[in-house]
Amino acid sequence: MVGWRCLVSERCAGTYGGKHISRTAASCGMNVRGIGRAVLVALALAASACSAATYPELATVSHVDLERFMGDWYVIANIPTRTERKAHNSIESYELDSDGTIKTTFTFRKGGFAGEEKRYTPRGFVVDKQTNALWTMKFGWLVKADYRIIYLTDDYSQTVIGRNKRDYVWIMARTPTIPIEDYARLARFLASVGYDVSKLHRVPQQWN
Repeated sequence: MVGWRCLVSERCAGTYGGKHISRTAASCGMNVRGIGRAVLVALALAASACSAATYPELATVSHVDLERFMGDWYVIANIPTRTERKAHNSIESYELDSDGTIKTTFTFRKGGFAGEEKRYTPRGFVVDKQTNALWTMKFGWLVKADYRIIYLTDDYSQTVIGRNKRDYVWIMARTPTIPIEDYARLARFLASVGYDVSKLHRVPQQWN
């Protein structure tokens, strides 16, 4: 669902603290030897406070039946990662493995319905065993992505996957399209939890 190239850069940019700030500055050729420790600490605290104020905890649904949640989900709309821009016929598929992890397959056509097929296979790890709604998506050995099931209909026909940073989001359904009334309701929901819905992008879906 999420492009791993974006998540690598996001992870580096999203980690704050004195050591990371020094490392970033040094990588840009800046001389940080003359900066006092107190200044670095102040910068780290300011960044942390700003991050906390900007991104309050994004609540998940109260419970997810993992077996019911498995299967194919059509991506109806999203705030896309760089990898997903110009994606058509996006589908996210889940399969629950015997070890409790979720085998995930994300496919789409790049640039059009007849475009090149792209395929990504991250693995989901359930972090909150009580709700089953908070996951980590792992891409290879290094990259981990926040994955939160923040909306789910009782019949498991529509869902919304969000992230605590409110940077990316995915509206998904069991069918390639949903009624316009449902889309409007989901957009209002996203606005109510802090998303900028002006960034929402409808994903073209066309199946013969």
